[in-house]
Amino acid sequence: MPALTPRHILWATLVVAALPASAQVFDAVQLHHAPPGTDGGSVGLAAISTPEYLGSDQRKTLGFPVFSYQWANGWFAGLDNGVGYNFSRKPALQYGLRLTADPGRQSRDTAALQGMGDIDAKPELGGFVTYAPADGLALTGSVRWGSGNSSNGSVVDLGVGYSAALAPRWRLGGSLGISLADRQHMQSYFGVDAQQAARSGYVLYTPDAGLRDARLGLSLTYAINPRTFATAAVSGGVLGDAAKNSPVSRSSNTTTAVLALSYAF
Repeated sequence: MPALTPRHILWATLVVAALPASAQVFDAVQLHHAPPGTDGGSVGLAAISTPEYLGSDQRKTLGFPVFSYQWANGWFAGLDNGVGYNFSRKPALQYGLRLTADPGRQSRDTAALQGMGDIDAKPELGGFVTYAPADGLALTGSVRWGSGNSSNGSVVDLGVGYSAALAPRWRLGGSLGISLADRQHMQSYFGVDAQQAARSGYVLYTPDAGLRDARLGLSLTYAINPRTFATAAVSGGVLGDAAKNSPVSRSSNTTTAVLALSYAF
């Protein structure tokens, strides 16, 4: 049976960030399903336990299908990467443009958001680059524009992922990532304006642009067969000062756990 490859483990390592229920949605692009110039994809099921929102001290658990596909001509689509185009034909370097989504936030999800109003889901435009200088190592970067109440918030994501084989069927992966946000994004998710203060009882708060959060992730992947993989992943993070000092932030630490089963085709 073929050994589990670094491309599979890099997807598994970053699966916490890619699933839509996570706070770090679409923070990296990993086009691992097929070599450049060929088609390939994966389908699967995932269960995730994550905070109700970034900064919440309450949790939710969800289950849903996952899907991702890339075409030989450079186009790709899926819940992990969004919809976009990869201009590179080099396996070690991927870069391009894509359309993703800001999932928004619902005030009814938890008592801590009562009076804050909803943040509607919105499309985001952006670009990405992923560089793999060695087997098992990936450096990722992306920029996304269109989030928040104003629809012009921006987020820059930077990350690194690495993996090592434990046995022919087992690989252990690790990742480190940060997200930097502008004032519009930070105001939408962590700020409190005059109307919100009157409705919620929170004090006025205007966060600065800067570090939104930083994350450290670990994953363990088992190759059931050459095309089927089971992954357990956990990510722990901490909010930046402007985010954790917000009245709506009840916890400055975040933990997300994922169990996923995927089939490559």
